[in-house]
Amino acid sequence: MNFENTNAKKKLKKNDFFMKDLTKLWGNCLAIIRDNVTETVFDTWFKPIIPQKYEKKELVLQVPSMFFYEYIEEKFSDLLRLTLNKVFGEDTYLMYRVMMDKDNQTTTDVPTAMQTNKEKRKNIPEFISPFANVVQHDVDSQLNPNYKIDSFVEGKSNKLVRNAAISIANNPGKTIFNPLFVYGNSGVGKTHLAHAIGLETKRLHPQKRVLYVSANLFQIQYTDAVRQNSTNDFLNFYQSLDMLIIDDIHDFMTKTGTQNTFFHIFNHLHQMGKQIVLTCDRAPGMLKGMENRLLTRFRWGLTAEIEAPDLKLRKAILQSKIHRDGINISEEVIDFIAENVTDTIRDLEGVIVSLLARSTINNEEITIQLAEKVIGITASSKKEVTVDSICDLVCEHYNLSKELLFSKTRKRDIAQPRQIAMYLARKHTKSALDFIGMTIGNRDHATVMHADTLIKNLLGHDKTIMEDVAILEKRMKK
Repeated sequence: MNFENTNAKKKLKKNDFFMKDLTKLWGNCLAIIRDNVTETVFDTWFKPIIPQKYEKKELVLQVPSMFFYEYIEEKFSDLLRLTLNKVFGEDTYLMYRVMMDKDNQTTTDVPTAMQTNKEKRKNIPEFISPFANVVQHDVDSQLNPNYKIDSFVEGKSNKLVRNAAISIANNPGKTIFNPLFVYGNSGVGKTHLAHAIGLETKRLHPQKRVLYVSANLFQIQYTDAVRQNSTNDFLNFYQSLDMLIIDDIHDFMTKTGTQNTFFHIFNHLHQMGKQIVLTCDRAPGMLKGMENRLLTRFRWGLTAEIEAPDLKLRKAILQSKIHRDGINISEEVIDFIAENVTDTIRDLEGVIVSLLARSTINNEEITIQLAEKVIGITASSKKEVTVDSICDLVCEHYNLSKELLFSKTRKRDIAQPRQIAMYLARKHTKSALDFIGMTIGNRDHATVMHADTLIKNLLGHDKTIMEDVAILEKRMKK
């Protein structure tokens, strides 16, 4: 029996097994890298890398040339280090096998500079560079103390997000709810929940650096940082947080520079196990003008909708509000308000405030008759739906200026919103076709009729159009 041949075959099979495993692990690395660089960069600098060996925590990657090695080390060493730590483990030693002569297949092994530096620093005590940005120990969280988790009344429409909020506050950044992406119509409690998460986190973990910021304020801060040439300080500050809460993330749509900066902040915080909480007025899939790489990340954790409160929750919210404010209102009046104010929590609270004001100023008892008057006033004070108000909503929804909406361009991404505006104006106002056409870019009545017919037909089979029209019609009711 030829033992040498048998041993050689066993060794070959073992090598095949390790190579398959290595190929799979390197494939996982490439998937992470692809998410963090452009397609051109990925194809140019990462596709040509060939995994050669992974043994005793040493990973050997073959690269085509010395120039290639130097470029990778200069531009992408941090990305590679973080990726390898995640896939292979934190103590992975990286070695490059550089192709020196393709004809003769001559190679040389070169260690990564970050590994060399790590070895050099092993016995040197750490020191803080005088040029490094010193992170403040604490930060003004910008949280509203009135929006506590205890006052966020639980119901069927918000049970999931409330329970997720409590889990996050107990263990920020370490649960499966990272990021937490909460969406829903205006007035259903998204902002209250966002503040509540931050407040509860600070109560349980006072040392945590928590920040609540609106997307609009973040955008202003970023613009100022660019203008003042201080984007590094801006990034350093946001990357130093333990929890970042951004309200109304939809305001980032079409803001390419802001999105790009937020992408890097998001990546850093998530990789460091820090918590991210985002609120939005729509689901991630409906955020037109948002980069796909951000939309992918928004779905990494929990995406949950807060719906309009049902009757049971509306009653519970009213009772909670009345109890906190020390108001005396009968169950009969509470039932009447809950049954007749159905849109948002904000409307419910507005009715209670109005009732209290009327009762106090006029020395009136809070009765169903008084509630009827207040609810009638509230309903009549809502904005009248006009062609102009519809155009404003459409422009906001599609991130267009009125000049573009009214322009003569026939580009689909502008023409279709214009047609939707005409359809909604025809359906929800008593305006004549000529008036609608004249208001929306000085068109004639035939153009309005064509737009109305076109959108009606699309509503039968185009899911995107159906969703957009549904959102716009909901907003028109407010």
